Amino acid sequence: LLEVLLDKFPYYVLGWKDANGKLAMDYLVNNWTGENKILLQLALESWMYSRLDRWCAKSWRTVMIPLVNTLLTEDDKDRRMAMFVETCSKLKQY
Repeated sequence: LLEVLLDKFPYYVLGWKDANGKLAMDYLVNNWTGENKILLQLALESWMYSRLDRWCAKSWRTVMIPLVNTLLTEDDKDRRMAMFVETCSKLKQY
């Protein structure tokens, strides 16, 4: 379901907050389990990698792939959230 939503809506909807003042990705990033890590990885690959590939933007690989890989291996939730925000900000450049 997350992949379908990310495919249909623009990336900036991930910056919208819900009634509790949380971002959609807050729930994944702050509730870090093995399953959520896999879900986030699949979502980022589907949402970020495939879209950038379709735009033929190849220079992004040297910047974005290391950011995502570091984010996925980060254990500290505050650092992980900061890295997610940084990743989204970098994506805006492409």
